[in-house]
This record gives sequence, structure tokens and C-alpha cells, in this order.
Amino acid sequence: MSSISKNKVELVEAIQTAFDKLIEDYANIPEEYSREIGVEGNIKNTEISVCDTISYLIGWGKLVLKWYDLKSKNLDVDFPETGYKWNQLGQLAVHFHLEYRDWSYNNLLLEFQSTTEQILKLVNSLSDDELYAEAWYEKYTLGRMIQFNTSSPMKNIRAKIRRFKKENL
Repeated sequence: MSSISKNKVELVEAIQTAFDKLIEDYANIPEEYSREIGVEGNIKNTEISVCDTISYLIGWGKLVLKWYDLKSKNLDVDFPETGYKWNQLGQLAVHFHLEYRDWSYNNLLLEFQSTTEQILKLVNSLSDDELYAEAWYEKYTLGRMIQFNTSSPMKNIRAKIRRFKKENL
């Protein structure tokens, strides 16, 4: 099920499909449930809210855009984010939750949509070669880094959201 995109068309389709399915699930969750703790968290044995899952996806989407922007200007990028190492992704997730904790459910959904549209616009502006011909970060192509941080976590979170809906709605 988690197929790896090999070109721009597949990447756009992977992101759009994962987004469309997830946004439909979010649309079926009443706002009064959006801050209820009960969704499996990113740190083992933790639970978060539906809003936290959206914050997480926005956070990673914005990082992808930031990485591309900095690298395209030949500036250094702190991967994954300044102050965080790859082995601290749980803490980075908490950072995203805190960053958006005061946002309304509706505004989070709008920001998630906007961030996803910006990523799709970026992908559509690039060629297959720019996305997949050479390593962009360590051994990973730009296309792979985008997928790692957009459609892949969207699919993962959708499974958690569907479980939450089944148990709570």
C-alpha cells in the first residue's frame, strides 16, 4: 500500500490522494471532539488530539517548504529543524502541537490545505530530474524527502484518525 513514487506524476497523485482521504475524515469529526485526547501520539504510549495531528502535518509540510527555499538559495539547512536532531522527532512533534495549540479546528484545516497546496505547487514546478535524478539530502532525492514528510505521514495519521473516530464517534 505504501508505494514509493518514482516520478512527479506519482508524487502529486500520492500527496493529493492522501490529502483528499484525510481531509474527508477530518471533515466528519465534529469540532467539539477536535481537542479531545485520544489519538495515538508520535511518542510511544502517548495520546494527542485530532488538532495535534493536523499541527503535526502542517509543521512537517512547512519544513519541506523551508528546506527547499533555503537549499534553492544555497543556504545551509538544519535538518530536520534548528534545535532538533533526527532522533528527536517526538520532541519536534510536541513543538508543532504547541505552535498551533491556540488555532481553531477550522483554521488548522485551512492551514493544512494551504500548506498542502503550496507543496503541490512546488512539486508541479519541478521536473522529474529535479525531483528524482540525484540525491538532495544525504542519499535521498527531493521527491523522496517530500513524500517522507507529506503523503507518508498523512497515510499514517489517517489510520490513527479512523481508529479515533471508530472509538469515539
